Amino acid sequence: MKVKIESTRLVKPFYQDTTPLTTSDFVPLSVFDKATYDQHIAVIYAYNPPTQSNAAIELGLRKALAAYRAWAGRIGEDSDGNLVVLLNDEGVRFVEAFVDYPLDRTMLLKPSPFLLTLHPGVKDVSELVQVQLTRFSCGSMVVGFTAHHRVADGHSSSNFLVAWGQATRGLMISPLPFDDRTIFPPRCPPEVKFQHRGAEYIPRNFKKTYPLIDHDTNDIVVHKVHYSAEFISKLKAKASHNNKRYTTIETLLAHLWRSITRARGLNHSDTTKLRISVDGRSRLNPKVPNEYFGNLVLWAFVTTKVKDLLHEPLSYATRLLHEAIVKVNDDYFKSFIDFATHEVKDDGELVTNTESSSNPILWPDLEVDSWLRFPFYDLDFGCGGPYIFMPSFSPVEGMLFLLPSFLGDGGIEVFVPLFQQSLETFKEICYSLD
Repeated sequence: MKVKIESTRLVKPFYQDTTPLTTSDFVPLSVFDKATYDQHIAVIYAYNPPTQSNAAIELGLRKALAAYRAWAGRIGEDSDGNLVVLLNDEGVRFVEAFVDYPLDRTMLLKPSPFLLTLHPGVKDVSELVQVQLTRFSCGSMVVGFTAHHRVADGHSSSNFLVAWGQATRGLMISPLPFDDRTIFPPRCPPEVKFQHRGAEYIPRNFKKTYPLIDHDTNDIVVHKVHYSAEFISKLKAKASHNNKRYTTIETLLAHLWRSITRARGLNHSDTTKLRISVDGRSRLNPKVPNEYFGNLVLWAFVTTKVKDLLHEPLSYATRLLHEAIVKVNDDYFKSFIDFATHEVKDDGELVTNTESSSNPILWPDLEVDSWLRFPFYDLDFGCGGPYIFMPSFSPVEGMLFLLPSFLGDGGIEVFVPLFQQSLETFKEICYSLD
């Protein structure tokens, strides 16, 4: 199925009152922006006909960019060499494409390299946002959206996408973004209470030692698994211990961690680590508004021996996850601000520990991005929301994505990249409650 590119151009913000909402020349990147992935993240939306016209969607995008001006800029440096977003309105990439066949839903339900043709490429891109509208002969439309992670996290990106839909429908954008990245001042004197070296930052010459595994990166496949609300309820009941109930994400991740570890066939003496993103908006004191635009995410790290993970009950892994996530609190975020402001700046040999951006293999570890609370399904251009929302094809072994199910049944979709050799075992045990 060939995707024919019909046009590609830059589109710029449309200021209805002819005046940008911001008057400065740049936005400095915060310590959280600098700590995250230096790459684009790509997502896919699919819409049933009838759909809005390309012209209306483009105009809505330009209006939304007027409110979220950073997306139309470029990453650069200020006069002191600090990373910033230049507010130069150079624009975002806008691509129109066509496929002379009906859209086969099964091609979207099974993650494959075909998804990469539904959005612009993400390598060596200067634009901070890219959009591709792909029309199919049946009238269906797929929207491919890529955004640079240094500018905004998933929470902020989903707010922008909702605003794009509002603007396309002729509505006022509400709420407007809270666009002040200077609200995270370090304490004086600094109080670095936690070990951030080896967590968010690692030495520049650090080399992760991988076990000898006889697999090629071409053997990585992305498997999508659906967990129903009923299954998750049973899993939570099984994970409870001494009347302690754990959250859905703690319980499901504990189950996945055990299942994937078993499917990988790791040695019982091995150590395995799970890393999950934690949003700081509600954890900082005072709380940061949900409308905050930028990155405000750190990570919880959980480490254990394979033997303990597999031989102890589910509640063991769930408790480890719960304790690690709870520790990423106001104290931890403020300790990181002090560390990143002072120690990282003074030590030129520290780099961010976002290794999955360059390594396609996380074995024997896992990394998790949860999009369960983001309103991605609210991107409505005027003809209803999408019937499918999903990440693009991302074959990083061990990098999991969790999304609300597009079946509308209260379940969860999990995208699980594994080596082909591990996949069959995972399929056999991923629904087991034993």
